[in-house]
Amino acid sequence: MYGLNRYICDVLEEMRTSTKTLNFALIPSLIEEVQTMANRMEMALHDMKDLEQLKMDIVEKKEELKKLEQKIAKKKKKK
Repeated sequence: MYGLNRYICDVLEEMRTSTKTLNFALIPSLIEEVQTMANRMEMALHDMKDLEQLKMDIVEKKEELKKLEQKIAKKKKKK
């Protein structure tokens, strides 16, 4: 049942089965698999947080740009 579309819960269930049957040979590789999956999830969460922050920064900068453009337009009208 190894493949790209495995869930952490599936791997943990396989670990439980291994301990019930006293087949500990697979445990080290299953631990590594879970660790890799968890690391990927954490990275994805950080990426999502970074994207949210970038979106907020873009909104702020657009507002700032709009205010600056308005100031420029007012100065041009005065001349």
